[in-house]
Amino acid sequence: MIQPQSYLNVADNSGARKLMCIRVLGSNNRKYAYIGDMIIAVVKETLPNMLLKKSEIVRAVIVRTRKGLKRNNGTILRFDDNAAVVINQEGNPRGTRVFGPVARELRDANFTKIVSLAPEVL
Repeated sequence: MIQPQSYLNVADNSGARKLMCIRVLGSNNRKYAYIGDMIIAVVKETLPNMLLKKSEIVRAVIVRTRKGLKRNNGTILRFDDNAAVVINQEGNPRGTRVFGPVARELRDANFTKIVSLAPEVL
């Protein structure tokens, strides 16, 4: 459950380390974002000499949340951190690698490139 002012880790090698959500994309008055949802975020922490710079506005997709994700078979999927992958306007990741596990629900949300780059899909 991600809302504006929430901090997220970055799960790719785009150069950003921390993001802060400033807007949840979707319908007009949507308050929360879950796994597979797109957000607009600002870069709060970066690695030196990389493409993304501090205070840059980016789009990202949520790949992990601490709030449990309930599936149809009754299982609840929970992660240790809130994490996102920085994407471009077409929905492709800006980095070339994805770190850590991602949820299978990303495939249903048409982020197949992120799923294929991830080392583990839960």
